[in-house]
Amino acid sequence: MNLLEKEITDADFLGSLIPQKKPFVMVDKLLHYSEKDIVSGFMISEENIFVKENQFGEPGLIENMAQTIALHTGYKYFLEQKPAPTGYIGAIKKAEIFKLPSVSQELKTSVEILHDIMGVTLIQAVVECDGKVIAKSEMKTALAQ
Repeated sequence: MNLLEKEITDADFLGSLIPQKKPFVMVDKLLHYSEKDIVSGFMISEENIFVKENQFGEPGLIENMAQTIALHTGYKYFLEQKPAPTGYIGAIKKAEIFKLPSVSQELKTSVEILHDIMGVTLIQAVVECDGKVIAKSEMKTALAQ
């Protein structure tokens, strides 16, 4: 069940939910949120630090997946009226990148929470662009103590 009434695009509000700050922000929309999953959006601009020769690079795709996890945690804490915590990527498993997107394309990143125990979260992420899967991975993140 989606707990959002409509998508959220307010950059300042989204920025308050994740620890990353410009120019390192790789999510600009919150499209869907539930306790077990989230969908973010991100429009690739030519000013992005991970863009080279008009393409958004592999590190940007990995960071986009990780920030989507952070967005889930941050929004969960917002709903609980608590400040968003800082988290870290603990492990990346099975990362696959099939195609690099270009400037002006929009990413739609879906994250499913597989396990969330004592601040350690195991997720599965899928990044789509123009309706096609371009990357996926499993990641483990941990909240800072």
